[in-house]
Amino acid sequence: MKQLKYLLIAVFTIVLTTSSTIINKYMLEKDYSFTIHGTSNLHDWDEKVQTVTGDASINWNADKSFDLNAIHIKIDVHSIKSNEGSGMNNNTYKALKADANPTITFILYPPLKAIKANSTENNISMIGSLTIAGVTKPVTMRVKLMMDSQGKLTIEGSQIIKMADYNITPPTALFGTIKTGDSITLNFKGSFIISN
Repeated sequence: MKQLKYLLIAVFTIVLTTSSTIINKYMLEKDYSFTIHGTSNLHDWDEKVQTVTGDASINWNADKSFDLNAIHIKIDVHSIKSNEGSGMNNNTYKALKADANPTITFILYPPLKAIKANSTENNISMIGSLTIAGVTKPVTMRVKLMMDSQGKLTIEGSQIIKMADYNITPPTALFGTIKTGDSITLNFKGSFIISN
């Protein structure tokens, strides 16, 4: 009976050891690019996000593929700057309810499994939750994902969203004579490196 007990403990220990994986934490590098493109009844407009933070967790598989277990991106709403100047900036902050909701966030779920690590791009669907102006919606984005030989993970893509889906009233200017369209395009590119 004692031998059976020790045998079970040994088997259990082996299972735990072989099934465990090392999860590495990655941080977003500062050379990111996050922009917002929109339209109006007068002309198109663009905004640039100046402050973005993010992290990811990754584990490597025996076949040299990797699992992207988590991504968390946080955008500082008050760092969004328009090519139209401070008037557009203030209208953007008001529309996004920036004082009450100072960040836009994206959280990956579910994890992405067995991604090939090579120098070519992987075109994949990334599913997660996007929170804007205090409203959270599921979103599916088609992205380009690459892991280079130095272990740097780069993600690039764009996503069209409708402001009405997030209870956002499209900004206006000049007493309502300039009206922005409901659809905007979020363009992003960022690289993650392992955190020491």
